[in-house]
Amino acid sequence: MTAAAPILEMAGVSKHFTTPRGPVRVLQSVDLTIGAGEFVAVTGPSGSGKTTFLTLAGLLDVPTAGQVRFEGRDTSTLSEDDLCAVRKRGIGVVFQKYCLLPHRSVLDNVVFRFRYLDKPLTEARDLASRTLEALGIAGLAAQPARLLSGGEMQRVAIARAVVLRPSLLLADEPTGNLDRLAAESVMATFRQLNREGITIVMATHNESLLAYCSRRLVCRDGGLQSETL
Repeated sequence: MTAAAPILEMAGVSKHFTTPRGPVRVLQSVDLTIGAGEFVAVTGPSGSGKTTFLTLAGLLDVPTAGQVRFEGRDTSTLSEDDLCAVRKRGIGVVFQKYCLLPHRSVLDNVVFRFRYLDKPLTEARDLASRTLEALGIAGLAAQPARLLSGGEMQRVAIARAVVLRPSLLLADEPTGNLDRLAAESVMATFRQLNREGITIVMATHNESLLAYCSRRLVCRDGGLQSETL
């Protein structure tokens, strides 16, 4: 069987933060490859570097040392405009706190993903509507986001993240604010998207969610240890 092409590669990646007490070393000499179509969980205690790793993977920050490659491109050679273009179309992000516009409709929240793209509003609304339908929440399109349940809000946030069909979907504790049934609904949505070819990397404290994943990365002592599930 041919190995999947890499989506994300890190070689010797370290991330340090400067504080009044000196540098804090969060990640140290990380080497890893995430292939197209994988569903990867990132686990580890609070403060171990999970969110820092996701920030680097999402090209929202740069490493102190080492190389990050996205779909084969060395991101250190890209201009800020090029990085923005990659982030807009190639990477979707789902947050624990949803980050929706509470007084705008569900459809408007998904259309918001197009705000810096040169695409007619009618086309953006059509793509947003089709994404909501594909995720089984088309009936919520006209609802103000503030009136939704937590599980519905998170599924809308997922729709917004994937409406442009990114190669990579990053999720930071996406079920942390949800009850069990809502969490299962969100994870079923992730599983569907992964089966459709979207690579997913999800940080979580919830060990039960590992059943949805094929591999996990354990953050420990500044490193990332890969374990097959």
